Amino acid sequence: MPSAPLSLNRRQFLTGLGAMVSLPVFESLIPGPVLRAAEAGVPGSDSPMASPLRTAFIYVPNGVNNAHWWPTSGAGSSFQLGSSLSALETHKADIQVVSGLGHKKANGNGDGPGDHARASAAFLTGEQPRKTTGSDLRVGRSIDQMIAAGVGAGHRLPSLELSCDPPRQTGNCDSGYSCAYQFNLSWRSESQPLPAERNPRLVFERMFGGGTLQETAESRAIRARQRRSILDFVMDDTRRLQRDLGRADHAKLDEYLTSVREIERRITSFESFAGRPEAPLPAGIPSDYEEHMRLMCDLMVLSFQTRSTPVATLMFASESSGRTFPALGITEGHHSLSHHEKRADKLAQIRKIDEFYIRQFAYLIDRMKNIPEGDGTLLDNSLLVYGSGIRDGDRHDHVDLPVILAGRAGGRVRTGRFLQLPSGQPMTNLYLSMLDLHGVKADRIGDSTGRLKLA
Repeated sequence: MPSAPLSLNRRQFLTGLGAMVSLPVFESLIPGPVLRAAEAGVPGSDSPMASPLRTAFIYVPNGVNNAHWWPTSGAGSSFQLGSSLSALETHKADIQVVSGLGHKKANGNGDGPGDHARASAAFLTGEQPRKTTGSDLRVGRSIDQMIAAGVGAGHRLPSLELSCDPPRQTGNCDSGYSCAYQFNLSWRSESQPLPAERNPRLVFERMFGGGTLQETAESRAIRARQRRSILDFVMDDTRRLQRDLGRADHAKLDEYLTSVREIERRITSFESFAGRPEAPLPAGIPSDYEEHMRLMCDLMVLSFQTRSTPVATLMFASESSGRTFPALGITEGHHSLSHHEKRADKLAQIRKIDEFYIRQFAYLIDRMKNIPEGDGTLLDNSLLVYGSGIRDGDRHDHVDLPVILAGRAGGRVRTGRFLQLPSGQPMTNLYLSMLDLHGVKADRIGDSTGRLKLA
């Protein structure tokens, strides 16, 4: 007996032994009356083609070289990007650089030193972390988790937490502050951080694994032993889906599955080096830092493309990171360099690091701009926040933070401008407006004092 066509509910996944591959939305599978009602703007029509808002927060540590980071001339839409942001020139119409935002709760406020811990702890919460190295952690709930609680229930992953650094939940990392504050952006509650995952293989399995734990483990073991792709386990569902798709959706499916297979191939290639003396990192984690960041960006894009999650966080590096950058000719740690004392040689190296991180952000924007969705692109229906909780690493200040927004949030956010706000504007005012975009009701978040106009 032939299989029944995929239903509108089944359109979201391809399934097989230990596999559940999320899919983009295909117009061919939407009943004609539903599609026509949505296209005509009929009130109350709930079309799967309607593009939901996806939001991401990307964090970089230790502040920036401000002399080269900020727009150098013009205001509004006539701004000229600072040289450190040159990689964003082709995306200038899709971004807005925002000045004037800050986090007062990242200051000492009587708690003494510890600006790095407070910078990352307050970045998405707007709250002052309790100074402790023990288990009695306390800081506010982060905006990503407020979004997850408000709209994440209907998604496979209510939220996605990513990092390129190993997790740390205990110990003293900064002047009496727990390492949990520096290595986590996401806080489910004031005392419960959500550890970020840095292993691309584990993120991939979380996104595409399915069935029981035994089935998932069996599928992974078979794939490793036989060098097979997870897509081989959903081949029957794939063939059945293809019979129901129109020509345009056939191409869309092929492009999507090709991207999944390519990401899986890249992860597998890194695993082949596991256990070698020259490759001390865990299996699946690239030794090349740039490749690691881009792989995490690609996984985030897949999660957004398939509408698997409404919100994600990505720490390119944890606060106070001492990472070196041999590929850039930089052998001194980033944190040490950030205490530049206005030395030209150190400031020049910080500028190189700033440019390096911006190139990764530009890569993420480019990937999202090249995925069609509805009448626009995936980026058009998203809102990305890129920034640091410190302005200048030498001063450890938390005012006029380096912040960039990318994406139009479905046409509700204005782009292509340099938005210059009065200094001292709480960054949480931006977050309060972002909660509104998601339809999540909140009177305040952290130290917010009002809403920021984004249109």
